[in-house]
Amino acid sequence: MNRLKVSEILKVFDEFAPFSLQASYDNSGLLVGNKNDEITKILFTIDVTEAVIDEAIQVKADCIIAHHPLIFNGLRRLNSSNDVERSVEKAIKHSIAIICVHTNIDFVAQGVNKKIADKIGLHNQKILSPTPNTLLKIVSFVPTSHYKSVFEAMALAGAGHIGKYDMCGFSTSGYGTFRALDDAQPFVGKPHTLHTEQEQRVEMILPRYKKDAVIAALLATHPYQEVAYDIYSLENYHTQIGSGIIGDLHEKELVPDFLQRIKSIFETPCIRVTDASISKIVRVAVCGGSGSSLISHAISQQADIFITADVKYHDFFLSENKMIIADIGHYESEQYTKEIFYEIVTKKFPKFATHFSTVNTNPIKYL
Repeated sequence: MNRLKVSEILKVFDEFAPFSLQASYDNSGLLVGNKNDEITKILFTIDVTEAVIDEAIQVKADCIIAHHPLIFNGLRRLNSSNDVERSVEKAIKHSIAIICVHTNIDFVAQGVNKKIADKIGLHNQKILSPTPNTLLKIVSFVPTSHYKSVFEAMALAGAGHIGKYDMCGFSTSGYGTFRALDDAQPFVGKPHTLHTEQEQRVEMILPRYKKDAVIAALLATHPYQEVAYDIYSLENYHTQIGSGIIGDLHEKELVPDFLQRIKSIFETPCIRVTDASISKIVRVAVCGGSGSSLISHAISQQADIFITADVKYHDFFLSENKMIIADIGHYESEQYTKEIFYEIVTKKFPKFATHFSTVNTNPIKYL
């Protein structure tokens, strides 16, 4: 029987969709259990309910990975008064760890919205609304002899990724000056003597959540006792981090045919949809879960239809006959997130035991 620590599972998810990216209101991460506990089987689900806990017990899964956080608004007590409390109590009693991967996997380019776009068959995919203030630039000054090793270490730690390219950076040659004081151990130069050294100024862009790792790589490979570096906040948008996805169909589809296909793909008997002077669909925007805030983004990028969920009555008017808004349901739009969880775990641990929950946790039924 293969065993893993909970911390190993948390690590692979953090590498794919860093938990630091989660929205301020979210509660992703390890919600129940100890990161040092060992587990033998994982159950994948969208929501954690008492029925899901019972299923985990039945299939002998000691870890649950869910999309929606079980504990969202905090717990003031545990006295079995509701489903959340009973679920937490039962998970603790049966030593079941619960990990929730929510908005952090919504915001990455390979996450929830890509899975939706892939199911529909979209190409030329890109983030619908990139998140601002997520990029930094690091600048340091490296002796020419060590430039290559420092640059490669920073790139390996996560710096220098721009779109579909990595190892991106810029360097200029110049001269740095310094004078070593008492107790210093200079790599070059002599104490109390002004020294001039030919150096390379290296500049690289990095996502904010990679800052600590990149700085650590810089310090570990730079030969100087005291390393000079600058960190700048950038207003550039990170094209791989944000909300929603927009892309194109390979061929135009008539609106009725496309909507019927969407109903089939997402296994929903009902779609709430606006009318529009559009007869064929080519450009499609998607956002799993509650995506009303992206309606204007979809319109500005000339989407023919925006597929999302939880659209309020008045938000449907925002389409202004320029685009179709299709509300397919929250659960329906995110149900395939379980497949992403499976792919993440089995790619890293191909022989580890996993199980897809068979409990339909959708609280909404259609009559």
